[in-house]
Amino acid sequence: MDNTEILVEQTDNKSIPQHVAIIMDGNGRWAQLQGKGRVAGHKAGVESVRQVVATARKSNVKALTLFAFSSENWQRPAKEVSVLMDLFMFVLTKEVKRLHKHNIRFQVVGDLSRFSDKLQKNIAKSDQLTADNTGLVLSIAANYGGRWDIAQAAKKLASDVKQGTMSLDDINEETLNEQTCLANLPTLDLLIRTGGDYRISNFLLWQAAYAELYFTDTLWPDFNEMQFLEAMSCFDLRERRFGKTGEQARNEKR
Repeated sequence: MDNTEILVEQTDNKSIPQHVAIIMDGNGRWAQLQGKGRVAGHKAGVESVRQVVATARKSNVKALTLFAFSSENWQRPAKEVSVLMDLFMFVLTKEVKRLHKHNIRFQVVGDLSRFSDKLQKNIAKSDQLTADNTGLVLSIAANYGGRWDIAQAAKKLASDVKQGTMSLDDINEETLNEQTCLANLPTLDLLIRTGGDYRISNFLLWQAAYAELYFTDTLWPDFNEMQFLEAMSCFDLRERRFGKTGEQARNEKR
């Protein structure tokens, strides 16, 4: 029995986060500590992605969302951006086949219009290949920003009001949520950030309203199965009150 199976055996299903998101930070610093260029860190981080996806699937997590490239990352050195795009293409052409084999549903969320036509076509092909899979939903946030997500959702609602398909009074938290990028997924339960910084960097601002936050100094290429399990074990110990008293929350959990 491996470590993941032990976790699942010892933890009630209600204690397993249904939706986990990760800010994968620290690739560049990891590479510098190794005496290598920053791009080496991004390449090394691919193995951490594989481990986390496999662990999430075995642990019965329903959805995993990874912050791969923010809308602000275009400001990075051109060489680094180019390598990130190449890695993205590699994942779409190689790794997606492995995901499909394990019944994983793959989707990319964000403003895809800035990517090359070739990359956009590969994203569409990967989405189509895994569209009918019923296992873990793996979402890659690329050219994504939380403020952009909220703004584009508001724009869609404004367009519907303008066209007369909905009224202004129909706009509420639920209808706005339906227009956000991850509306098809369970509510975000756990947000992890590696790399030692204590901020969420414009990631899933709407979705993270009641998510549990977990920060670790571990740099992303060193984040492995055991550390992911540790984050989920920490989640299991949190008391989630959602605005209620601790006593109310505990009584409802019984």
